[in-house]
Amino acid sequence: MTGQHRIVVLGAGYAGLAAAGRLASKARGAEITVVDARDRFVERVRLHQQAAGQRISAWDLRELLESKKIRFVRARATEIDTVGKRVLLDTATDLEYDTLVYALGSVADPNSVPGVAEHAYSVSTSDDADRFELPKGAVAIVGAGATGIELAAELAESQPDSRVVLLSPDEPGSWLSGRAQAHIRRVLEELGVEIRADAKVIEVTADGVRLADGSLLEAAATVWTAGFAVPDLAARAGLSVDGTGRVLTDASLRSVSHPDVYAAGDSAVIAGPGGRELRMACATALPTGKYAADAVAARLRGAEPGELRFRYVLQCLSLGRRDGLIQVLRADDSPGRIVLTGRTAAWVKELIVRGAGWAARP
Repeated sequence: MTGQHRIVVLGAGYAGLAAAGRLASKARGAEITVVDARDRFVERVRLHQQAAGQRISAWDLRELLESKKIRFVRARATEIDTVGKRVLLDTATDLEYDTLVYALGSVADPNSVPGVAEHAYSVSTSDDADRFELPKGAVAIVGAGATGIELAAELAESQPDSRVVLLSPDEPGSWLSGRAQAHIRRVLEELGVEIRADAKVIEVTADGVRLADGSLLEAAATVWTAGFAVPDLAARAGLSVDGTGRVLTDASLRSVSHPDVYAAGDSAVIAGPGGRELRMACATALPTGKYAADAVAARLRGAEPGELRFRYVLQCLSLGRRDGLIQVLRADDSPGRIVLTGRTAAWVKELIVRGAGWAARP
């Protein structure tokens, strides 16, 4: 390697930071630049806490990266010129690259149903969580996935006099074991959360949410957690993507259409155990970000990267500050028999979140 190889990492979330840090140690002599529109790294898995009014840690990206001799550019990537190998930025400048690591993550999907963009809050970014203020009236949380469950519990626990309604066509935690689902429901109900597991939202209005049966559930605020989208930058650049805009990758996380581009985290389609696609999660972003960096570094040395060895072990949920849930997973990501609950699970979840934050730091 001559020292002139330019690596640009788009995104400074879990996957992007993990990739940048690994590249700094393994692709020695390369010029590494990280681009992100925000100047701080905030633990995304804590944003439900931030929305509930709690202070969460944040790290200065420039300080964090430049201490490892990684250049940081605060800007938003607006276009990728795959022929000229340039990333165009909203600062009216551009960055040339030899290798691009695409790790832009995911955001709330504003086009899920009519009215989301105009009337709903989100907690998919720190800025989104900052904009949310718990109103005096009811809060409708749409979506009973991990984000919706954790947010409902956090709001209800921190403001016990508030009215929190969790809306979904499915039981909260429906992808988990029966025992896990029962614990989630029990804790939410003890916290005063109203669970509507038969509710399909078809529209968000200024006054609440309209359900498939035509009724309007009035709410002073609506928070949308039902599904995520990815930036359209890859699709506009002509990279091969799936129907949602995620980059299609080979076994080494290299773009199937552009061999000088690698992708990791939420914005990539990655095959996991049994051929199942890896899901959007911090537990996916960290190891795939590191592996993408390993693959880049190997090829810069003239070698082929080793196999991505990956499996999920646990899924953890916080249910307020005093309760939680740890679901042990099988290799194919399906729920196993072991479930940990209560204060012990809350403590384990906190340790896992802290570990993820430190693992992302270069």
